[in-house]
Amino acid sequence: MKENTIDEHLRRHGVKPTAVRSLVWKEVRELTETFSLADLERWMPTMERSSLFRALRLFTGHHLLHTVDDGTGQQKYCVCRCDSEHHINHIHFTCTRCGKTYCLEDFAIPVVTLPQGFQTEEAEYIVKGTCPNCAG
Repeated sequence: MKENTIDEHLRRHGVKPTAVRSLVWKEVRELTETFSLADLERWMPTMERSSLFRALRLFTGHHLLHTVDDGTGQQKYCVCRCDSEHHINHIHFTCTRCGKTYCLEDFAIPVVTLPQGFQTEEAEYIVKGTCPNCAG
């Protein structure tokens, strides 16, 4: 994705491109596994933590990223490729050996019928086990 395409992508999602936002999106847009603010700080050591955090929050609010609670106690982010802004259409897999969490976009969360009066706003479905990198 070229620089101007990155800015166009951000604009399509209602995000005003800035240098920081474009650089952060360029860094994370191709990831297929989750990442944390700490990961982003390691990958972009010249950026201020607060600037990175603000970009992540903005991207989450505009459905470029979604958050994942993988049980580690650390907020994780995943690039959103969902059709729904509620992120209810795919599962995540957390490797119990390496700790990485992956979006498994081709595997849908089973439909859960709720009792009358309950309305789904978000659904998280995490499968835990061993990833292909750790299995061998």
